[in-house]
Amino acid sequence: MRGPERFALGPRGEAFPGLRLVPVSRQRAALRGPRSGGDIPREGPSRPGGSLQPIPPSCCREGDLHAKRRPCTMDRGQSSPEPPAPVAPSPSVIAPVRAVVRLRHQVRLLRKRRPPPPAVAPDPGAAAPRVHQEQPQFFTFDGPVERASRPARKRRRRSRLVLYPETSRKFGPRAERQSRAQRCLLLLVAIVGFQVLNAIENLDDNALRYDLDGLEKALQRAVFGQPAAVGRLVALLRDYLATHVHSRPLLLALHGPSGVGKSHVGRLLARHFRAVLEDGALVLQYHARHHCPEPRAAAGCRQELARRVADVLARAEAEEKTPLLVLDDAELLPPALLDELHGLLQPQRPPRFHNAVYVLLSGAGGAEVTRFVLQNASRAGRADGAEELRAAEEELRSSLHTLLVRQHPLWEAAAIVPFLLLDKRDVVNCFRDEMAGEGFFPEQARAELLAAELSYYRVAGREFAVTGCKQVVAAVNLL
Repeated sequence: MRGPERFALGPRGEAFPGLRLVPVSRQRAALRGPRSGGDIPREGPSRPGGSLQPIPPSCCREGDLHAKRRPCTMDRGQSSPEPPAPVAPSPSVIAPVRAVVRLRHQVRLLRKRRPPPPAVAPDPGAAAPRVHQEQPQFFTFDGPVERASRPARKRRRRSRLVLYPETSRKFGPRAERQSRAQRCLLLLVAIVGFQVLNAIENLDDNALRYDLDGLEKALQRAVFGQPAAVGRLVALLRDYLATHVHSRPLLLALHGPSGVGKSHVGRLLARHFRAVLEDGALVLQYHARHHCPEPRAAAGCRQELARRVADVLARAEAEEKTPLLVLDDAELLPPALLDELHGLLQPQRPPRFHNAVYVLLSGAGGAEVTRFVLQNASRAGRADGAEELRAAEEELRSSLHTLLVRQHPLWEAAAIVPFLLLDKRDVVNCFRDEMAGEGFFPEQARAELLAAELSYYRVAGREFAVTGCKQVVAAVNLL
């Protein structure tokens, strides 16, 4: 009969039945190696008789946990293969995993052994809870009845609070960010505005070259009884001379009866332009009675006029200035010269013909102007007659334009400036100015006596000179 078998224990007290217990002293002796006197007898497993037998070298030492596992020969002389002993797992990793797996297995067994809940009869009055198809199902230990009896919780929408750091400044929410296109648009508007301002400054610079303010003051001081005509004349010149490039020339037609100051205005314009242009060749004064008398052929006059105008325009183009061409007694010009002037004003001409100012001084339409002044003489003295008088002057320009276009198409593109009859007070001022120019003292009483010798139209308590200031020069020369 075999005695009690001893087993080897691991570090945690596990029993390894495949291994026999070997004393510690023998294990230490095995580690030290063989002695010098011969091999240490190896004892095998205990026998029933109590004797110990040596263990062959090929066998593994029982109890030596650090030796290699090799197949050992049984002590009975029979070789039986013994399975290798299991290796002890690492206690720090495998043990917790085994515990978790064991707990999960026990939980599953408990769930399977749980008896089903008792069936409850459904209440016909209560509506069955409607489960949404897409609502996820979660496992709970509660039954379906208990889950159905729970009231549905209403989720409250929580508003997000805007929290600001205590150490920084508090700002409201930033508005929508401006796009780059809007910034480019603002930049484009600024550039266009700058260009417009620059163009306006250039226009002012071009108009300053001709000193139109000084011209207006000179005309108001030297021309008597024609404030409306002077204002319209300067306004037309200001608009045209604001720029140097034009599509067609400017044609001014000064019309009125004899002695109202048309030729005087022509001389003042020529003098002023000679001064501001600093070149007398850019101003042309053409008198029909002097340059083209009746015995002379109209064809020769036409060629001469065309040549002189072309020379003036070519010189003005080279100097980049606007010339002035004054034609006095235009009603005496032959039709050939009127046709030549009409051809010079056409837009099909070269660009140098477009930059010029033509002034026609004519007595045509004088009867219309005289009739207009006599009919509207009573409106000038009333306070509310200024608006009516301006409207009547517009009608006068329209009627003069219609009358002149019938005579020749040259006046189709002309700006009509009518000169009205002069009052007796204006004739007295003409006498005083001429007396001062001739070296006489401009005495008021003497000037009134000289003015009383002239003929007048007497209407509504007012007196208008029939010949204007035409005879003033001759009367002063007799003094």
